[in-house]
Amino acid sequence: MLELAEVLRRFGPAYRERYGARMPPSHRRAMDDIESCRTAALGGHLWRCQADGCPGERWAYHSCRNRSCPKCHREQTSRWLSALRNRLPGCRYFLITLTLPSELRGLAKSNQRDVLGALARAAVAALLKLTSDPAFLGARPAILAVIHTWTQDLHYHPHVHLLVTAGGLDGEGRWVRPRHPEYLVPAKALAEIFRAKMAAALRRVRLLSQAPLAVWKKPWVVQCQHAGDGERVLEYLARYVFRVAITNSRIVAIEDAGVTFRVKNRKSGATELRTLPPLQFISQFLQHVLPKGFVKVRSCGLLAPRNRGLLAQARAQLDGSLAEACSPTAPPPTAPPPTASDVSEASGAPPSPLLCCPVCHLATMRQVQRLPPRRGPP
Repeated sequence: MLELAEVLRRFGPAYRERYGARMPPSHRRAMDDIESCRTAALGGHLWRCQADGCPGERWAYHSCRNRSCPKCHREQTSRWLSALRNRLPGCRYFLITLTLPSELRGLAKSNQRDVLGALARAAVAALLKLTSDPAFLGARPAILAVIHTWTQDLHYHPHVHLLVTAGGLDGEGRWVRPRHPEYLVPAKALAEIFRAKMAAALRRVRLLSQAPLAVWKKPWVVQCQHAGDGERVLEYLARYVFRVAITNSRIVAIEDAGVTFRVKNRKSGATELRTLPPLQFISQFLQHVLPKGFVKVRSCGLLAPRNRGLLAQARAQLDGSLAEACSPTAPPPTAPPPTASDVSEASGAPPSPLLCCPVCHLATMRQVQRLPPRRGPP
């Protein structure tokens, strides 16, 4: 399979030579880590078949664990989903998506930490303002916010997804459902409040003067839709929590003339091919690498850490008197048996379970040698 790492190894030197002085540290680190991921540069362990006479052996190289690497985080995604399923109230959900207008995308790209952080805070604050209104909900819901910056063709398109419970705790600690069963809050009103709170947030970080005045007079895009029990949306969001702008499986060709990759047409549903010059491909990929320490997933409302008691109270009510009116939370998935790829994803010693030999397919393999990394761990 063709890999993003191959693109970076092949064309990365030219990209660094052209843009090196302007590259932020997060971009440099992402390129270095992805190029080294699951290679001898990060060290690893040699596993050998225990059967007499079988030549089976395999190196399991360590993962870089960079959140922008397409080869990492599979097990982390499973753990995140399992933990979240156990936290979320068992009820119906809405998915609300709030998009940053195109006029502000350049500002966001140059000031990722400030603008994307403001995007998440403004979206949540706008929603909480409306849900507190008794005309709509009159209660505090549980909210999971996930920031997302890319489209399938790698364009910069910042928006935030909010997975929101169809209900919340009111001032007296009772679980209440929306006054209007067809929607949680009116999208038009939410968009207007979101726009105002985004302007206030940019003013606080002294970036408002760099935004064009016209953007505050145009309608902003907000979408609200039913999400059932939230399970399918969780799996959808997980791809953005621990995945990157492009996966290795979408890369079709790597040539001097360009990198070709698959893109799904949102209107027709058909799969198409896009080709970008190598340096442009790298540039468009790196624009989605977030600054170190930036939090792209945020728990708000009843999900906020300070509201653990209220969340437990809501779950208890839903598991009891409202259990029949709400869909149950899906049970955590059973963990699959360990494989060689699971071992290579670890950055320290491999897990203790033995692996099946890929040669004889009968005996197990055991660690017999350790290869130290050529540089410090990430």
